[in-house]
Parts: sequence; structure tokens; C-alpha cells
Amino acid sequence: MFSKASYSGTREENYELLLKQLQHLIEDEPAPIANLANAAALLNQFLDDVNWVGFYLLEGEDLVLGPFQGLPACTRIPSGKGVCGTAVAKEEAQLVPDVHQFPGHIACDGATNSELVIPLSKDGRTVGVLDVDSPSFERFDQLDLDYLTRFNEILSPYV
Repeated sequence: MFSKASYSGTREENYELLLKQLQHLIEDEPAPIANLANAAALLNQFLDDVNWVGFYLLEGEDLVLGPFQGLPACTRIPSGKGVCGTAVAKEEAQLVPDVHQFPGHIACDGATNSELVIPLSKDGRTVGVLDVDSPSFERFDQLDLDYLTRFNEILSPYV
């Protein structure tokens, strides 16, 4: 049911298929961690040229590592620190074409060169972030931001 080969359309068509797959995966599952784990796995097999994809969940003022795909990662990130912490503090997505130019970037994986972080909200409050890293500079664009924001919107009621 889920394979790279199934994504053979335009980027927009492929993202639309991804959103349908996510909905199918989570719609009958009440367990938030299971839904986040499947969402991370789905994104990992869908997105090309990424070296880490996953979620950090807000606990007090810190983001704490949640389900992910990739190398071991930073366990705790204070709000306002790094790309993830900035996304939480500002309550807005961070599309970073070159993480080495981002003030206060936290290098969990030295191979990462670009990053996209999108807040995950539930009932009007931020509960975490989706974090996607790439070894390529300028890997992410507005289309990725738009569709991954929709991805988070579909996921949020199930976390």
C-alpha cells in the first residue's frame, strides 16, 4: 500500500496522495504516539533527500523528542533555541535554506544543511513541531511548507 513507486505524479498530486494516506493511517487510531510514529514513517518514505523527520512535543517550556525516523537526535530543546525552539516561540513555521546561517542553530546531525519546522497545534495551542532536515541546501520550498502544514492540520486532532 505504501511505497515510493506509488508517488509517480506531479509534486502536488503526490502530496495530495500523501495526505490521503495519512488520513487513512490515523482516522481510527486513538493513540497519539502511534499516530505520530506512523506519520514520521510515512513522511520518511515519501520525502526525497531528507536525513531526519520527526516530531518534538512541548513539555512545559521545552520541546522533547518524540517519534522520528533518522539518526539519534537532541532529546530536549528549550523554547526559543534553534530552529525548532524558534518555531515554537514565534508560533510560526521556519523554512531555513541554510541552517549554518540561522542564529543559534542546534546541530543535532552535522550532515543537515536545510530544515523545515512547522508547529503542531491542537485545540488552538501549540503542542509540538514537525521537524524535517535535509543534507542539501535549499531543499525545502513553499510547496513543501504548504502541504506539510496541511499534513499537520490533518494530524493534529489525533495527537
